[in-house]
Amino acid sequence: MAEPINIRALAANVLAPLLRQHGSLSTHLPDALVHCPEQDRALLQQLCYGTMRELFRLERLAQHFLRKPFRTQDLDLQALLLIGLWQLRASRIPAHAALNETVSATEDLNKAWAGKLLNAILRRYQREHSEVEAELANDPVFQWNHPQWFISKLMHNWPDHWQDILSANDTQAPMTLRVNKRLLTRKKALDRLSEAGLEAKACAYSPDGITLKKPADVAALPGFAEGALSVQDEAAQLAAGLLATEPGDRVLDACAAPGGKLCHLLEQNTQLKEVVAVELEPERARRIHDNLHRLGLQLECQVLTADATSHDWWDGQLFDRILVDAPCSATGVIRRHPDIKLLRQGEDIAALAGIQLGILTNLWGLLKPGGRLVYATCSIFSQENERIIERFLKQQPDARHQSIDADWGEARPYGRQLFPQVDGHDGFYYAVLNKQADDTQA
Repeated sequence: MAEPINIRALAANVLAPLLRQHGSLSTHLPDALVHCPEQDRALLQQLCYGTMRELFRLERLAQHFLRKPFRTQDLDLQALLLIGLWQLRASRIPAHAALNETVSATEDLNKAWAGKLLNAILRRYQREHSEVEAELANDPVFQWNHPQWFISKLMHNWPDHWQDILSANDTQAPMTLRVNKRLLTRKKALDRLSEAGLEAKACAYSPDGITLKKPADVAALPGFAEGALSVQDEAAQLAAGLLATEPGDRVLDACAAPGGKLCHLLEQNTQLKEVVAVELEPERARRIHDNLHRLGLQLECQVLTADATSHDWWDGQLFDRILVDAPCSATGVIRRHPDIKLLRQGEDIAALAGIQLGILTNLWGLLKPGGRLVYATCSIFSQENERIIERFLKQQPDARHQSIDADWGEARPYGRQLFPQVDGHDGFYYAVLNKQADDTQA
């Protein structure tokens, strides 16, 4: 009979590489789940996501109690300590179980020598947590649970919204669905969910969106396997409407993985002439194929593994519509990916801005005169958003910015910005650019 697996040790092995700035939850957690007993997988996810969501507060607490930081080779113990603190501070796990299992995990990590240390720190936290947290209350990193560079940049970008954004980032995002209107109406989808005992409501801004009151396994969603429903945040669902495709259009979706926006625009318009999706990374391109196949759309789109900053893949035919779903800091989706707060660094933003402008400039040459390009990011930093559009418009005399008339987000000089909302949509930015027809150019 196999030895039982200590789930805290498994979680520590997931988080330790992240503390070394190697990989992410999405790269390390799936493999751990494979080796985790099925009945404990929800707990493993809860430990990993919960700890990462509260990471900066937990780090400050750990620093308070540790005489000296753990060595680099012992960052699995650092991760284990953070997991233990999170359980005592924020979970519903009984304190005695959390403490005993966390201390026992040192043996599974082959570092039993640290058991007494972790036991002492966790018991001190139990006794002294009120005093310690009161002492840390004036520390912005502890108070707002984000790195200082992020807090400062957000205050500069959004002096009227920064506190709400930080608070929303620390909540768990809702599960939002997209209805495939090729197969059923939103009302019918809501009726089916209700019949299945799943409480849901229509989204406020996306005509195809539904938000569940409580997250559910996709296997329990009526119609999911048949392609009637897909999981997609409401803010991401707005792209297809802004693109405003028409029958006979040739459409390009650049940086298309995992394919949610691509599938949505295919669901909305059955008479497009051709749709091409470009994705740089082969593994992410495979995810596009998987989504197209599930929805029965694989014959309606050509997926190319290629670089959107080059023309090597292009056949020379211009596009009527282009969606640039630009690689970005993903700072608008921290609720879904809390490790972004740890893995993203302030200097990353300038590097990403250069890539974004490069992609936008390259793809503009592939757009027909009279065509439309939609620029989208899931970032809340203007350096990746409206400043990119401002720089681009100065370089392209045939580009015209079109105001977005909508009741969602905040109007900006060159687009609209959505902020992450508690129990609502993620943070996104959209801009619409039209290319002047030949006969109107100066």
